[in-house]
Amino acid sequence: MTERQAADEPTTGLRERKKQRTRDALLRVALELFTTRGYEHTTVDEIAEAVEVSQRTFFRYFASKEEAAFAVQEMVESRFVAELLVRPARERPFTAMRNAVLYSWNTIGEAIEAVVPVELHMRTYLMIESTPALLAAHLRRSTELEERTARIIADREGLDLDADPRPRIAVAAFTGVMRVTGRLWGQGGDTSMESIRTLTELYLDHLEPALAADWRAPERTPGVPGTHGV
Repeated sequence: MTERQAADEPTTGLRERKKQRTRDALLRVALELFTTRGYEHTTVDEIAEAVEVSQRTFFRYFASKEEAAFAVQEMVESRFVAELLVRPARERPFTAMRNAVLYSWNTIGEAIEAVVPVELHMRTYLMIESTPALLAAHLRRSTELEERTARIIADREGLDLDADPRPRIAVAAFTGVMRVTGRLWGQGGDTSMESIRTLTELYLDHLEPALAADWRAPERTPGVPGTHGV
């Protein structure tokens, strides 16, 4: 490393930390205003003014109010996908999804808290589900995540997603449980990461017996109608 590189490195690190602090401040203020005043009644100018930056600075970090509204949810979803991609091949599809989401909850709490309070994330989740301007985007994002997850599962199992419906069916059931537990968590009094993890595990464990079976074709019994035997 040259002397100039050594001198530039602390400056670059400081600049990046300052950018991160600005982004985090904008995000916290945006979510607080969205959940107290209402998403539709909050302007970008108000968010920027509260952080004492320009509107142009806001758009340097977020393409729109909508992107800010979903920023923490995007972080949570990305963590789940990353965990699912590295689950051991020996795990069956539902088990892989279950373990991926539970492991995500073990580690995502600190990441969320580094940006916004978990309680604010919970309020944001409820705000999104009750705001018409965001609900359509929420459903679109959920559909896209389901499709991406189904493709990961199909690839893991060596299946043709367009020919075999099981990955999409399993993922739809799985994400349905996640929506229910998220809503119940938001309505409860305990907003800790441990509470959402416990609730998620409880509901998934009720669903697991129906979806955790081996997906390989069952052995055919000779002499039984509908089998390959005669």
